Amino acid sequence: MAAVLALATATGCDGAHKGEASSPAPAGLASFYSQKPSWKDCGGGFECATVQVPLDYSKPSGEKVGISVVRLPAEDKSARIGSLLTNPGGPGGSGVDFIKQSASGFGDELRRRFDIVGFDPRGVAASDPLRCNTGPQLDEFFATDASPDDQKETSTLGGESKAFAERCKTKAGSELPHVGTADAARDMDVLRAALGDSKLTYYGASYGTYLGASYAEQFPKNIRAFVLDGAVDPKLSSTELLIEQAKGFETALRAFADDCVKSGGCPFGTTADAVINKIASFLTATDKKPLSNTRDSRKVTESLAVMGIARALYVKQYWPVLRQSLIQAMEKSDGTYLLALADEMVERKANGSYSNQTDANMAVNCVDKPNPPNLATYGKAATEAKKVAPRFGTFVVWGGLPCVYWPVQTKQEPKPITAKGAAPIVVIGTIRDPATPYKWAQSLAGQLSSGVLLTFDGDGHTAYLQGNSCITKATDDYLTTANPPKDGTTCR
Repeated sequence: MAAVLALATATGCDGAHKGEASSPAPAGLASFYSQKPSWKDCGGGFECATVQVPLDYSKPSGEKVGISVVRLPAEDKSARIGSLLTNPGGPGGSGVDFIKQSASGFGDELRRRFDIVGFDPRGVAASDPLRCNTGPQLDEFFATDASPDDQKETSTLGGESKAFAERCKTKAGSELPHVGTADAARDMDVLRAALGDSKLTYYGASYGTYLGASYAEQFPKNIRAFVLDGAVDPKLSSTELLIEQAKGFETALRAFADDCVKSGGCPFGTTADAVINKIASFLTATDKKPLSNTRDSRKVTESLAVMGIARALYVKQYWPVLRQSLIQAMEKSDGTYLLALADEMVERKANGSYSNQTDANMAVNCVDKPNPPNLATYGKAATEAKKVAPRFGTFVVWGGLPCVYWPVQTKQEPKPITAKGAAPIVVIGTIRDPATPYKWAQSLAGQLSSGVLLTFDGDGHTAYLQGNSCITKATDDYLTTANPPKDGTTCR
């Protein structure tokens, strides 16, 4: 498993936030901050442009990176507030694709009064994408047993992970020091200025919350309104994050099992414990004998089966699909449906190629925080994870093993983010979120000097865009007025 966005424009509107002075450009960066994007129609009512940023902010006259940006212009230009910048997570997720697919799901008032803007962070998708692996190489990486039972399997996993890191060093070595979250957050401030906003309005989901928090720490005075949905806890180490994430998937699996039993006629057992035990037994059997699939010649290993299950736990609407996928796998030894879910998780296409999500995801994660120094130390974290997350712990933790061999390492230890002096920042946490546990939202809201916690008592990964009217209203009202909901508000 892989370690599971000049004045505005063509519309002719005036700048956002009248009466507010724009923040001055940092030294040496005036040419970047004064850019006026050349917007072009790119279909479906969207406009696209490219904004230039320095590869290395300490050398602004050196190599540049083109940041791909898309916007859906505000429907009511006379009432336009500004741009709503977004990031869908990852790291490695395309913010351009996110907006093209999801902009219509944002609230009516947001679409009326904001340009809804997405961007591909540096190294991702259309923004000078970082690529290390071919399709067959990623097939091999994902199929490798990420729950090793002996030294031979551990060595094989270590070899695959080391090869991944070495390919990135060979193919993208000069980019690797500059793809981290801190640099991507600086890019966001260039985007803010290029979009014509004196202060930034932002919606970030999942990893997008860490990106947003990093921006808030660096530019607290430049915030108008921030929503961080499905929060990542900045103060945790790289392995602590993975262990806690694995526990989140366990929580979500139990919610799926509870739902299966309550719905009646659950094919996996009459209690949640029975359902979970049957799934665990199935995975153990798959470890010994991989499943067939009808799509191509790949076998569905235990690692791919776990990845498919994890993908379905992200979205409650996928639970019926998971149920059918498990029936097919258990009763017919056919892993086709589970493999389709796993492929969706890592953006594998039918022709065997992949987006660059996995390469970018690993590159950002590996450079953002210090990593364990060797395979043995990393193995201890995997052992700890298995104790607290028996079904998912080893898979999630071992999935980040390439970071041990990564050619670029940071010594900067993780620490809480306070963003002192920032305007109110709303942090949304979903109680049974599989990928970003609710406790992370509680922690981040507590760390931020102006943090406001909004809770969704529900299932699935992140809360906004999931159709809950309470969450939608609270989020839209805050982003429109900059007045946050009451701290501690819960939506059901």
